Amino acid sequence: MAGPFPECAPAAVGEKRQQFGSRFLNDPARVFHHNAWDNVEWSEEQAAAAERKVQENSTQRVCQEKQVDYEVNAHKYWNEFYKIHENRFFKDRHWLFTEFPELAPSPDQNDFNDWLSENKRSEVPEGRRKEDGPGLKIEEPHTYSSDSLGHKTQVPPVEGDVTRKLNRLEICADEFPGSSATYRILEVGCGVGNTVFPILQTNNDPGLFVYCCDFSTTAVELVQTNSAYDPCRCFAFVHDLCDEDTSYPVPGESLDIIILIFVLSAVVPDKMQKAINRLSRLLKPGGMMLLRDYGRYDMAQLRFKKGQCLSENFYVRGDGTRVYFFTQEEMDTLFTTAGLEKVQNLVDRRLQVNRGKQLTMYRVWIQCKYRKPPLSGAG
Repeated sequence: MAGPFPECAPAAVGEKRQQFGSRFLNDPARVFHHNAWDNVEWSEEQAAAAERKVQENSTQRVCQEKQVDYEVNAHKYWNEFYKIHENRFFKDRHWLFTEFPELAPSPDQNDFNDWLSENKRSEVPEGRRKEDGPGLKIEEPHTYSSDSLGHKTQVPPVEGDVTRKLNRLEICADEFPGSSATYRILEVGCGVGNTVFPILQTNNDPGLFVYCCDFSTTAVELVQTNSAYDPCRCFAFVHDLCDEDTSYPVPGESLDIIILIFVLSAVVPDKMQKAINRLSRLLKPGGMMLLRDYGRYDMAQLRFKKGQCLSENFYVRGDGTRVYFFTQEEMDTLFTTAGLEKVQNLVDRRLQVNRGKQLTMYRVWIQCKYRKPPLSGAG
């Protein structure tokens, strides 16, 4: 996602693998030499074909009765997803600190580079198999992601009543989880923790406190029972980011970073703005909101069949979970309307390759960083 670096040659034995996000295809004849390429430009013909495919799969909409079911019972579909897959299905987010250095520890923390080296074994970001065609396994980053850094233990889950009570408390400025921390991060839509746990395991800042929440009670229980979960440095809780009647367990203007990774796309489009507005109010002046999500004409959108479209660019998967595909302009409107200023808003076009079957698969993701304006006169 950086500038146009030369195409990478395979690393020699003993050499470090090239940094994620910096492999560029300059010679189309070499497309099957690696299993992924970054920032692949689309031709006009390819873009037009993608638009035609979306128009085709959007002609037949899901009936209103089913649409109501997917909204009212959304928690049921996500809980079923995690009960089936738990933490066995996803790959580590080895790109996390490369793309979002704001989450990384200070450079003198020695274990950070070691962690990156150990987790750069796969060229394809985390994902799940999609049931879109016989004989083709498609890796798709799911809206809420799971952790493969730790394993589920037999420790009983933290009592749900405690989490629910904290969610409904009037938060006092000096009495809330992590109130003594000097740097606070919240991940919304944490799944079972493969953003949260890398942060906790690599960032030794004693002033750090990480909050994480998910719509799924099953996912949050998997976080709380993970051996890497440390309640002294982290607080996991169940939360629906669209529920305006339930407060977050932190006061306004208390967070330094808010992370949304493949989560906003699961929200009904007409509820997105209010959700971002609420989150914006939690940021300190100068605080940052970081997002990575599905872009318009991503391979996953093109592979939906007729009858899976809920509304324009909004679809339901076979398991009942839903997904929206964004443009940069839509993202900019959401964040600037919430009073934030743009730091980064880019499209990541990635070409994934199945070398065994000689297949190419085009992914499109949006990556954004938006900041709450600092107080007047602040740095």
